[in-house]
Amino acid sequence: MNSLALPLPIVRTVSALRERMEPWRAAGERIGLVPTMGALHEGHLSLTRLLRARGCDRVVATIFVNPAQFAPHEDLARYPRDEAGDAALLTAAGVDLLFAPTTQEMYPPAFSTKVTIEGVSAPLEGEARPHFFGGVATVVAKLLIQAAPDEAAFGEKDYQQLQVIRRMAIDLDLPVIIVPAPTVREADGLAMSSRNKYLSPQARMQAAALPKVLEACVAAARGGADLADAAAAGQAELEAAGFAPVDYLTFRDADTLGPPQPGRPMRLFAAAWLGPVRLIDNFAV
Repeated sequence: MNSLALPLPIVRTVSALRERMEPWRAAGERIGLVPTMGALHEGHLSLTRLLRARGCDRVVATIFVNPAQFAPHEDLARYPRDEAGDAALLTAAGVDLLFAPTTQEMYPPAFSTKVTIEGVSAPLEGEARPHFFGGVATVVAKLLIQAAPDEAAFGEKDYQQLQVIRRMAIDLDLPVIIVPAPTVREADGLAMSSRNKYLSPQARMQAAALPKVLEACVAAARGGADLADAAAAGQAELEAAGFAPVDYLTFRDADTLGPPQPGRPMRLFAAAWLGPVRLIDNFAV
């Protein structure tokens, strides 16, 4: 484990990453990976602790703001970046190595490959942001191949992304365990997200309505309410709380993200806007 007295080693090329990790592999150490886009918060740090608790001897974090998952009109240029602050947090969390490649390293001029996952990527975020999961799957596939970890952790806050990555790892026979991690929330229930930094003080207060409404919808579903009625009531409550538009609020099968099926686990998913900020969340039913 990285000593708190030492600065966190940072590498920026795939060759340097592999060179740093080679002695760990030679010693038979188990390696965990935490892919991020930076702007770190407690949710990210919980992933490092989870991998340690699962027996990983070494934990590698990555920071790469992936242009392939942003549409031209989205917030790539203003996405929060603070590598020094992130490195300090990762050092305190006992991370052993930070891989922070440049865009040129990840996508050299001749790069022409894209990973596409069908099915689980199509609904919800796939409809609202059709470019998104192709960019996510491509960069995560590269990171998993570059670092070749034994385990990689992803938060359930981005549940559909987690399912897409699970599907990719299975379909491509990637030798890695994809580890889900529970959503970490603020004191008022709002799911931690790097984009929460965009919220004005007033919008941040309004945002607390999102998890409360979703919890009420879940309670209604567990109580036997019609799912469509519960979702419609929840959407009306979000709109009354100042969310507009509400991209979706819907119950889905927890595995396929298709329509709910009798006797199978469900999740409730929502995406809604507060001014210029789009928030997503989900709860198990």
